[in-house]
Amino acid sequence: MSAPRVLVTGGAGFIGSQYVRELVRGAYPEWAGAAVTVLDKLTYAGNLANLEPVDGAYTFVRGDVCDAELLAEVVPGHDAVLNFAAESHVDRSIASAGEFVRTNVLGVQTLMQACLDAGTPRVVQISTDEVYGSVDEGSWDEDAPLAPNSPYSAAKAGGDMIARAYARTHGLPVSITRCGNNYGPYQYPEKVVPLFATNLMDGRTVPLYGDGGNVRDWIHVADHCRGIQVAAERGAPGEVYHIAGTAELTNLELTRRLLDALGAGWDRVERVEDRKGHDRRYSLSDARLRALGYAPRVPFEEGLAETVRWYAENRTWWEPLKKRTEDAA
Repeated sequence: MSAPRVLVTGGAGFIGSQYVRELVRGAYPEWAGAAVTVLDKLTYAGNLANLEPVDGAYTFVRGDVCDAELLAEVVPGHDAVLNFAAESHVDRSIASAGEFVRTNVLGVQTLMQACLDAGTPRVVQISTDEVYGSVDEGSWDEDAPLAPNSPYSAAKAGGDMIARAYARTHGLPVSITRCGNNYGPYQYPEKVVPLFATNLMDGRTVPLYGDGGNVRDWIHVADHCRGIQVAAERGAPGEVYHIAGTAELTNLELTRRLLDALGAGWDRVERVEDRKGHDRRYSLSDARLRALGYAPRVPFEEGLAETVRWYAENRTWWEPLKKRTEDAA
């Protein structure tokens, strides 16, 4: 595909904006020179400041993936559509699930229908390892049964099933990617890495759920986006592709690494009641995607150090976001 037209929904969020920045800077040679459209509702987590480094290199449309009339105008003419649009914070889904179901299920259906109507040649639905629930040992492959435990993961599973149904029923050329916990620059500071890092920078405590023994698979957002691109370029319609990370850590171990990176001690850790329905462990097998040529490139230690430096050097980006969140609490 030469100089494709690419629509990125949710492209002003954390992962979506990373993908857009990489794409327009030429990080994906097969799509060099792509004409990029970003569609984003600009909810609390959508932020055009995330795209400031590539201002002028994309077309922006403010809108909702649940708006069928808007999608009927925007989607036609694009060679590829990548759906990053999602509500993604588990704690928020526990407190109020409705918006998660709306965006993550109805939004996917509305977008898939628009792509079908427009004859879009390539579609990618970006999802999460959380749709599988918890795994005590080993790793999930792409054929593992879905068993989500939070309203967030249940809504993502619902959207994935809608995407799969459009592939199987209508022949829509959509692939699904699932990934572990992301970290990196421009991540909204309610998520654990930026929350802990920025709290520690401000001399505050950090909240550690339960016994800290929950295990997550960590991946740098740049590696995640490269995996998505491999699936977009070479993935088969209707297939699921896992994008595994480079570090499987307990939350206790992650906390220790962040404390060390910021020169803080365990006295800055506040033990809090565990999250409801907190999955114990996630782990993905990514053999299917590796067979297409993917492998992560960012070692966790290096990526975490760079991420902490980014937050230290970009207070003007995150301080207003944290203040807005705290004022709304």
